[in-house]
This record gives sequence, structure tokens and C-alpha cells, in this order.
Amino acid sequence: MKYRYLGKSGLLVSRACLGTMTFGAQPWGCDEKEAQGIMGAFLDAGGNFFDTADVYAGGRTEEIIGTFLPQVNRDQVILASKCYFPMGSGPNSFGSSRKHIVTSCENSLRRLKTDYIDIYYLHGPDPLTPAEEVLETLDILMRQGKILHSACSNIFGWQIARAMEIARHGGGPGFVCGQYLYNLVQRTVETEVIPAMLDYGVGVLSYSPLGGGLLAGKYLGMEKPPAGSRLDVRMGVDGPRFWHEKGFRIAEKLKALADETGASMAKLALAWPLTRRFVSSVIIGVRSRTQLEENLAICDWDMPGDIRLRLDEISAPEKDYLWSANEKNYKRFSDGADFLFPGTGAIIDPS
Repeated sequence: MKYRYLGKSGLLVSRACLGTMTFGAQPWGCDEKEAQGIMGAFLDAGGNFFDTADVYAGGRTEEIIGTFLPQVNRDQVILASKCYFPMGSGPNSFGSSRKHIVTSCENSLRRLKTDYIDIYYLHGPDPLTPAEEVLETLDILMRQGKILHSACSNIFGWQIARAMEIARHGGGPGFVCGQYLYNLVQRTVETEVIPAMLDYGVGVLSYSPLGGGLLAGKYLGMEKPPAGSRLDVRMGVDGPRFWHEKGFRIAEKLKALADETGASMAKLALAWPLTRRFVSSVIIGVRSRTQLEENLAICDWDMPGDIRLRLDEISAPEKDYLWSANEKNYKRFSDGADFLFPGTGAIIDPS
């Protein structure tokens, strides 16, 4: 197992992060017994990074993790959870208000049966709660020792920059990392989000690296996902992300490259984000120990440069006006010196 630093925190995390959305999620996930086996096998393989959220399976996922943590050395586990999405029907049961963040954190700690959460994410943007209140609330939880680091997910690049400036001037640490949809089908975060994160030293995590299974070859040749499959159950969320002509086209080209190289589609898709040095970890979601073993192949495998370039080519996103207009401008600077500050030229040369 290889490890990478999480942003500029000095915290080492395994290149594969165990995503737990499948735990307790019926009918497409796994039960508690299988989840326990997956977590144990992941730790035995050298993994140290678990990712969950309060909203997963309505809190059941955190409860399953909470039955496992007392069996292992808690200090060896980097545990991440999230808050933001509705966890009830009350008027304050969602968002990033101080009340909801504190209530969510306390409930997650109770379900997880732990005294602290290593990384605590804001799971989405709240357009009404002042950013100052949100960051102050996270700082209070850090001073109380209930969370060690704050993080973000699914918010805009300008919101990351604003939050980091508020933290800088207020003396707080700001976000240690951000978790985003980043894979061969969806590379839009390269335009604004990732450059903002790099400029502030915020670590990047990739979720859904397999595109809901499309990039693993599960749905090749199908007109619709099988009934009860993850993509079928989550079509309202994952369908617009992956189940479209572009997604099918990239999956087909990925299959051809896999046949040519002898590496599985899943291995290529999972390893591709790690070719970007700014990616700290790739989140793998599995529902069996067999799937886990297959996905862990990326943990000590570095993709050859020629394969990476071909994957870059087949997944190249359509560039909007601002991105394409500035490509040559950025290249002038990146070509002008051997050394670049973090983030400079990130849009042009993600290596």
C-alpha cells in the first residue's frame, strides 16, 4: 500500500480510501457482516482511510462502522464523515447552519461510537448561511476535539477560495481537503475547482472513479441498468452523470485499451486519477471482499505514462471559452521555468 499526503496537512492517507456508501444500502449494497469483512480486509491490506456520511443509508452506514471501530486500533484509522443533507423533516435538519452542523456531528459521533472524527466534510453548498458562521462552527468543533480537520465537497471553486481567505484572516486552518466527482467521464472540476484547491494547498479526493460501474464494464451493451443494480436505484443521481452518449463512448474506448494492455477496465479507471499528483486518494466503493481485492490493485501500481496519455486523450473534456482561451496563456508561463508553484498550469499539465 502506498500513501500520499492529504493536501498540506502532513497527514498520510492510503491512496485508496474505502468508501462505505454500500454498507447497509439495500438492495444494491451489502449487509453488516459483509461490511465488517470488507473493513477488516482493507485494514489488513494497509489501508487506513475510511469515508462515510451521515446520510448514507439514513445513518445505518455509520452505525455499522461504529460496531467495527471498537475491534481495531482507532488511532490507526483516518475516519471521514459529512453533514449537510436532510437528516429529518424539521426546518433545521439540513444545510450548514451552526445548529445543523453541531447536531449532525454529535449524532455521527454517537453512531460511529468514537470520540472524534478525523475529517469532517461539508457535503454541499448552503447559499444562505454566512461562510463566517460555517467556518467558526467547524473551528469550535475542532477546538473541542470532536473533529480534527474540516473539509468540503460539491461546492464551487469560488466558495473554496472565499472560505480559505476567511480562514486565513481569522487565524483558522480552513479546509484540509475536498472530495469531488472526478473520473474519466467527469473532468469539469479541472476548470475552476481543482485550481482553487491547489492554490490553497487543499488536498483532492476523487469519488465515483468507476462512474457508477460504467467504467468497470458492468453495463456495456445494455440499454438500461439491471433492475436493483446500484445504477438503477440511483439513476436519478448517477444517470445524468454517467448514463449518456459521452459516458458510453469513453467506456467503449476504455474497454479497447484494457483489451490491448491486459489491465482491467476498473484498474485503468481507478488508477487514472492517481496519475495526477494533486490527488491524495481515490475513493473505492465495494459491496464484497472480492470487489475490494480487485480494486486494491491500484494501491501500489503506477500507471505507465503512455497509457495515461491515451486515457487523457479519450476522456478529454469539451473546453469552454475561458478554459480554451487561456490554454496558451498558461502554457507560456509553464514553459518559462523548470519550477512551478503549486497550482500554476494545473489546467494545462495536471501531472
